[in-house]
Amino acid sequence: MRKFLPIAASLAAAGLLAGCGATGLNRDRPDEFAVARQAPLVIPPDYSLVPPQPGAPRPQTAAASDQALDAMFGGSAPRSAAEQAALQAAGRDVSQPGVRSEVGSAETEVLDKGSTTRDIVAAPEGDGQDASASTPN
Repeated sequence: MRKFLPIAASLAAAGLLAGCGATGLNRDRPDEFAVARQAPLVIPPDYSLVPPQPGAPRPQTAAASDQALDAMFGGSAPRSAAEQAALQAAGRDVSQPGVRSEVGSAETEVLDKGSTTRDIVAAPEGDGQDASASTPN
C-alpha cells in the first residue's frame, strides 16, 4: 500500500504532462492566422465627397413625418406609366381631400359592428376579476 500511492501519483503526473504537451513531443498544430489570406488595404477612389461644415445640418436627417410619408407613399419619385394608369383607373382625381380624417373620426360608423362589439370597446378597463360570459337564450 505504501508503494501504491507514489506510483499512482507519478502515473497521474505523467498523464497530465502528456496532455499538456510537456513530454518533449513537438506536435504539428495548424496556424489559425494562416487559414485565410489577408487582402491588402486599398485606398478607395475619390468620390468628390465634401467634408461636413461645422454647425451645418446633416443632409440625411429629415423630419420623422417626412420620412414616414416617403416610406408610405414613395416620396417625390416619378411614377411609372403602369402606376399612373392604375392610379387613374382607381379614381385618383375624384377622391375627397379630407376623407381620411372623416373615416378616422369616432362618429363615423363604417359598418354595423353589433351591440356586443360596441359594449366590449366601451367597457371600462379592469383587471379581469369580475369578467363573466353568458350566452343569450
